[in-house]
Amino acid sequence: MTPAINVAKKHKVTHTIHEYTHDAASESYGLEAAEKLGVQGERVFKTLVVMLDNKELVVAVLPVVSMLSMKLIAKAAGAKKALMADKAEVERSTGYVLGGVSPLGQKKRLKTVIDVSAKHHATIYLSAGRRGLEIELNSDDVATLTRGIFAEIAQ
Repeated sequence: MTPAINVAKKHKVTHTIHEYTHDAASESYGLEAAEKLGVQGERVFKTLVVMLDNKELVVAVLPVVSMLSMKLIAKAAGAKKALMADKAEVERSTGYVLGGVSPLGQKKRLKTVIDVSAKHHATIYLSAGRRGLEIELNSDDVATLTRGIFAEIAQ
């Protein structure tokens, strides 16, 4: 079990775990998950961590087929600017390695912004805390478990 799965179980949230064999040569963890699980890329969400101009780390959750808008994530988080956080800082604050970062069960609870497109699907797929492991659940449950907000952050 990963911390992400444990959080879903602890809060008795309906979820499904999906496992696949991760290919280390894959260029995109999220697109690989969508392909290997046979799921539309719009339903598989990646977890990115950005640093705001006030040095606060924020989690962005958006479809793997989209790009994160730094302007939109900064605005949603109440800042002027955002940039991708340093890999070491991401791993230290979340407790996960890149490619397996989940918005659930992070070591340090970070402000979380979920792209509004998540609401268009009955369920979405997120990293369950390691490469090759996805958790499928309702986007409202993701927001509840992360204390996240919905905003337009993808471009």
